[in-house]
Amino acid sequence: MAMAETPYSSSVNWPHALRSLRRLLADKEDTVQVFEIMRAMDGNAAARGYSRLLETAEGGAIAYARREFAERLMDDAWLDSLPAGSVGAAYRDFVRAERLSAQGLVEISQEGVSTIDDPHPYAWFGRRTRDVHDIWHILTGYGRDGLGEACLVAFSYPQTGGLGWALIAVGAAVRSLNERGYPYRRAMWRAYLDGRRAAWLLGEDYEALLAEPLEAARVRLKIARPTIYESIPPERRDLLA
Repeated sequence: MAMAETPYSSSVNWPHALRSLRRLLADKEDTVQVFEIMRAMDGNAAARGYSRLLETAEGGAIAYARREFAERLMDDAWLDSLPAGSVGAAYRDFVRAERLSAQGLVEISQEGVSTIDDPHPYAWFGRRTRDVHDIWHILTGYGRDGLGEACLVAFSYPQTGGLGWALIAVGAAVRSLNERGYPYRRAMWRAYLDGRRAAWLLGEDYEALLAEPLEAARVRLKIARPTIYESIPPERRDLLA
């Protein structure tokens, strides 16, 4: 009898991942391809991440409660209650300005990963990783332009251990070989190094984190300012799209 697909399989499907990568590099807004790549490449990253979460008392409490953070991020009244200057206020302004929503990301992930809603702790950890992506934009300072997304996936690889993130970053770096005059690859490499040096963001209590002052949170989490990325003019950051 064939085994059902799981969100914690250790198998890697290179052909599927590479097809999805080509589609994503052709259109960075095709977010379904991100989840297709993760499904094909991430193996047991969710299992490793969940096990790491259990290694601390706070992480164990988060895992035991197993709250669906997307539901919190859909609560406009709660978002509006977060103080000015906080991580949450910056996130709220970001998603509204970009016309994003946690619900939209949930729906896209359901198209890309059939098991994302499974009642399994590893699937829950995958949903948690999905739900904090836009918060990582705020914490790291990387925008939603093509280069900003490439830098954020490079940052995310050491944070998550998922090979899918590495594949997207390498694909973007190769794509940038066609462009001259700006340090695109150095910006991505710096993002990767910053992801290694930062605190493990998937172990954070995000309800508490969103209430923290943004600059203080960056210092506490050891997240460096993305100076190389910022040195590139905004109008030149979408050349990877």
